[in-house]
Amino acid sequence: QVQLVESGGGLVQAGGSLRLSCVASGISFSPNSMAWYRQAPGEQRELVAAMTFSGRTNYADSVKGRFTISRDSFKNTVYLQMNSLKPEDTGAYFCNWLVITNNYWGQGTQVTVSS
Repeated sequence: QVQLVESGGGLVQAGGSLRLSCVASGISFSPNSMAWYRQAPGEQRELVAAMTFSGRTNYADSVKGRFTISRDSFKNTVYLQMNSLKPEDTGAYFCNWLVITNNYWGQGTQVTVSS
């Protein structure tokens, strides 16, 4: 009964900021990695940011310097801080947790950046 629930999406003007949250439930073990993906209309899903259990991070080139992935283990939550948002950041953002060998996905939260 693993469940990931994203929140924090919405409509924001270009140059603005949003913080996405992903709360996990039903997961007994620490994740091997946590990640955020996004999918824009008519495009394939792409990796935005990832973090290993040890704290190593990886970002898509398009968001480096603007997005930051972080984790609060006490709240079982992973965040994506998005600054200097651009219209091309628009899309559905999905949280992903890798636990042991299983991948778990949230249902997504919509981010729309107006120009």
